Amino acid sequence: MAEGWRDRLRGLAGRFRRGAPSAAAVEARGGAVGASLRGLLDDPSIPADVRTAMASDFRRVEEMLERIEREELHVAVFGRVSAGKSALGNALLGRDAFAMGVLHGTTTEADAVRLDEAAHAGLVLIDTPGINELGGEAREKLAYEVAEVSDLIVFVADGDLTREERDALRTLAATSRPLLLVLNKADRYNDDERDGLLDRLREHTAGLVRREDVLAVAARPAPRVVVDVDAHGHETRVHEALPADVTALKQRLVAIAEREGKALAAIHAGLFAGKLTDQVTAHIATARREVASGVIRQYCIAKSVAVALNPVPVADLLLAGGLDAAMVVQLSRVYGLPLTRAESGRLVAVISTQLAALMGAVWGVQLVASALKGLSGGLSVLVTAAAQGALGWYATVLIGRVAERYLVSGKSWGEHGAKRAVAEVVASLDRDSILREAREEILKRLKR
Repeated sequence: MAEGWRDRLRGLAGRFRRGAPSAAAVEARGGAVGASLRGLLDDPSIPADVRTAMASDFRRVEEMLERIEREELHVAVFGRVSAGKSALGNALLGRDAFAMGVLHGTTTEADAVRLDEAAHAGLVLIDTPGINELGGEAREKLAYEVAEVSDLIVFVADGDLTREERDALRTLAATSRPLLLVLNKADRYNDDERDGLLDRLREHTAGLVRREDVLAVAARPAPRVVVDVDAHGHETRVHEALPADVTALKQRLVAIAEREGKALAAIHAGLFAGKLTDQVTAHIATARREVASGVIRQYCIAKSVAVALNPVPVADLLLAGGLDAAMVVQLSRVYGLPLTRAESGRLVAVISTQLAALMGAVWGVQLVASALKGLSGGLSVLVTAAAQGALGWYATVLIGRVAERYLVSGKSWGEHGAKRAVAEVVASLDRDSILREAREEILKRLKR
């Protein structure tokens, strides 16, 4: 099911990363990623309960697909509280689209606005909550989530980096998103101070941010004091607002969007979808394992009690074989790979042969117990029932788990064959605890 989409998406992302693709290649691969995303969303083999449990993740995939179709590049503006993220976004947009305030934590949830002047490049700015808001763990978590599903991150600082900011940058770099580091409020420094600070920022972020992607801006420059002298020589001090200085950043964003925007969007959508398919697969595997465990336990109880109470020699073992085959049929349905009764019988025969070769002594005890029933005319049932029933229980667990492994592998034993698979399952189970549980359950039922 989802594994096919995951492999296809990751393969496309890998090809994107191997150098700069041509415009035609970007169009073709971006279209292929979009088709794969749609295939994942429409995959009928994903159970409804899994879709419900992961609804927010599937909505993200839908949003990413829409982004690819609209040819958008989402840019997350990230950083410390009051570093000027919202002001920077507004300066880039040329209007007050993002809320600003004097209090920490003005931005409490992610906002997205298209950069109109760069509409042809598909740039969309996303303002995020600050990373260091006191008591704002949920906001910080939201900021990281937004960064993870964005295509490009602009990290805003207003001075030399704190340890917290350096840690945040390393975390964001691990998402494989391109990073731009912006020194905001650069108007507070003279030219030498600003250049020296930019050099320190480049040094601190070496290996995380390219040197050319460390830029200085002034989103809201401090007003300039102008002295106005009237005709009578009276002086009046006037605070004159200065325009924002974000031209270098805007040009850099547009250049990135025009050169590799479609590729970035397709790569990150593909990687997120690959991560989602892993989670979907894990959810389905867990759910199936729980159902399979219930099926195996039901047959353990049925088989062990039937074997324990059957007074006819060897007939109990034949009955056990029939129950094992029925159990494997049920397990095959759980894993969506239905087997016929004949196929399940052959599978049980293969497993039993390998178990007998590996655990001949255990099977010998079971045969002796069965023979004792015949010699005593069934009178020894009470003596041998619990022991033989427990062995039947244990055998059922082994057969069920080995069959489950065969089904999980797509009706395959893998490269090492059935013998290795059976040995590994036997080694992974605690026989003593299984036998102890089986005896307790059987005695409880016999007493009833």
